[in-house]
Amino acid sequence: MRVSIVLAGAALLGTLAACGSTATSGSASAPEGSSPASGASSSEVKIGQSGLGPILTDSSGRTLYAFADDISGTSTCGDDCLATWPALTGDKDFHAGTGTDQKLLTATERTPGVEQAKYGKWPLYYYVGDQGPGDVDGQGVDNLWFAVGADGKLIKKTP
Repeated sequence: MRVSIVLAGAALLGTLAACGSTATSGSASAPEGSSPASGASSSEVKIGQSGLGPILTDSSGRTLYAFADDISGTSTCGDDCLATWPALTGDKDFHAGTGTDQKLLTATERTPGVEQAKYGKWPLYYYVGDQGPGDVDGQGVDNLWFAVGADGKLIKKTP
């Protein structure tokens, strides 16, 4: 039993380490309306409450994160990274829900026909380790992944 727990933990750390390094741009193949674990859940971005305070979420309350390496406004999270940090994808018309600013909510093209939501300068992602609405288990991973506030700035505090 202990060996399987250690092996599972090592596998997770290996995946997270891949996301902490500079990744090359990759493609997101998840269609709109698929589960967050595969890339997209909704085209609405709103403010939800969490242990971090008010943060960006999708319409079902799942936390949306930004990758600090995306400082240029373009996703640098490639295929290996996307396995742990699926992009919020959909059509170009992402909708600003409660507490968000439509002027800050745009889209960036991942691949032809696949758009990723972007808030301020940050492309948005989910974290597969979050089990449900309000979870912020991806917060601060590798000191590169952070929830995003209504103002479009990274929230760097811990829950």
